[in-house]
Amino acid sequence: MVFISAAVSIPESEIELTAVRSQGPGGQNVNKVSSAIHLRFDISSSSLPDTIKQRLLQLGDQRISKDGVVIIKAQTSRSQEKNRTDALQRLQQLLRQVTYTPKPRRPTKPTWGSQIKRMDKKTQHGKQKSLRSKVTPD
Repeated sequence: MVFISAAVSIPESEIELTAVRSQGPGGQNVNKVSSAIHLRFDISSSSLPDTIKQRLLQLGDQRISKDGVVIIKAQTSRSQEKNRTDALQRLQQLLRQVTYTPKPRRPTKPTWGSQIKRMDKKTQHGKQKSLRSKVTPD
């Protein structure tokens, strides 16, 4: 089980993990060992609540394909196990980002004092600018 929050979790059977050959430096080890992890998570067929599914699909993240599949490739470490935990943590982080709902913003009016202060600053700035103008002889 991958736990996202107290109420939301995903069974590991819904997450497809595949070991692939890693890119980059590593000598002969790169050609022999499949240490990178390719994680695939299908959003539509998962057991997540519908609200979280909708938010995930609306999220403009490059890791989510047009088909609604989260694809994460972890290859930072030379160890397959470390890459596996890294991929699962990144999926967990993505899902936590979507489960959080921000408080709705309530618009407020500026106070009378702040309005007066703002107008005073505007008149001071205007006076300062008028003093910079060229002096015309009368």
